[in-house]
Amino acid sequence: MARLFAKLGYNLAICARRTDRLEQLTIELTDSYPTIRVEYKALDVSDYDAIFKVFNAFKADFGQIDRIIVNAGVGESRRIGKGRFETNRRTAEINFVSALAQCEAGMQIFRAQNSGHLVVISSMSAMRGLPKHMTTYGATKAGLAHLAEGIRADMLLTNLPIKVSTIYPGYIRTEINTNAKPLPFEVDVDTGTKAIVAAIEAEVDEACVPSLPWSIVGQAMKHLPLSVVNKIS
Repeated sequence: MARLFAKLGYNLAICARRTDRLEQLTIELTDSYPTIRVEYKALDVSDYDAIFKVFNAFKADFGQIDRIIVNAGVGESRRIGKGRFETNRRTAEINFVSALAQCEAGMQIFRAQNSGHLVVISSMSAMRGLPKHMTTYGATKAGLAHLAEGIRADMLLTNLPIKVSTIYPGYIRTEINTNAKPLPFEVDVDTGTKAIVAAIEAEVDEACVPSLPWSIVGQAMKHLPLSVVNKIS
């Protein structure tokens, strides 16, 4: 996403745990697009206080933040009742509580500015409760989607000019699922990322990406029997 947004001419504030990769990406982007500004900071989103510090530091660096994308997450969860509570707890904390902290920090900035665009990356797994190792993961992504919709509802209620988008990616082959078996309707990272960025740029309320087939699959998942949904997952 950073590469595509850089190509579109955006200044970028990027943060993650691995600063060596952030540094390499910053050099790459500023070399390719010398007219943009790229700043990076280390952030482990399990450190909630650090989220507020880093977001506010970026706000101080740039003066204004136009968009925040809540994208950090982990894909590891296990069947409920199989003695893997700690794994499931960490997934729940990173994918939901840490995302809540990012939304809090981002919305504080946007409310002060009276402008902004909050984007949360959910998942097609949010559409229904899923079995096996997807149960906790899907639940966190469903919770995140409802969180974003609640924030969007509050913006409508209070008539604030802050946009909120929820993105539901289908199966995209990335580092998080490198060793997974081939998945239904899977796309490569370039195809998936272009679809995500296009939806974000359109400032949609919600989007399943890539739109085909996932917008159709998403509607089907909401109504099909669980036995059929199990086969898709």
